[in-house]
Amino acid sequence: MSLNGGAVRAALERAGDEHWRALVEHHEGAYPRPCPTPGAIAHYEAERLNALGYGEGWDLVESHAKRVGDKVEFVHGLRQRPSDELTWTEPFANYEPEAKAGP
Repeated sequence: MSLNGGAVRAALERAGDEHWRALVEHHEGAYPRPCPTPGAIAHYEAERLNALGYGEGWDLVESHAKRVGDKVEFVHGLRQRPSDELTWTEPFANYEPEAKAGP
């Protein structure tokens, strides 16, 4: 079964409240510039992990998020079935606030 945004949010919450709060602060701190919501970012992360091949045959154990300047950085711990081997992804930080459009 492929991963979804709810699985990413649950993995962030398993790692500790500060990881979900990092997404909330990333969204709120960008005001008045547009920035994806925490739920949208969780959805994008699920899509990215699925595209990397972590959907089928993997369990998302926990996810870490932290603010790095204007970015939010993710690292995910995934357990491969049936070997039960734990793998950590490389840090990924590509959810920057978008530049304000207009003159």
